[in-house]
Amino acid sequence: MSTPAPSTPSITPTASPIPRHWTPEQALAVFECLQLLRQALWDAYGPQVQQAWREQLVPDGPPPEFDPDEPF
Repeated sequence: MSTPAPSTPSITPTASPIPRHWTPEQALAVFECLQLLRQALWDAYGPQVQQAWREQLVPDGPPPEFDPDEPF
């Protein structure tokens, strides 16, 4: 028995486990379900999600020092 591959932090569109055999109607049903889930999450946690997103975007340390005379 093989061990499962380590999971990646983010799934790229080419590596996503999306079935390719769904009908367009099935794909639409899943899409609509995900949209409803997204909206429900936003309604319940919108401000907290925004704050968490901001915290992820802010660098951990101070910005690097800028020397305008330093050549690139």
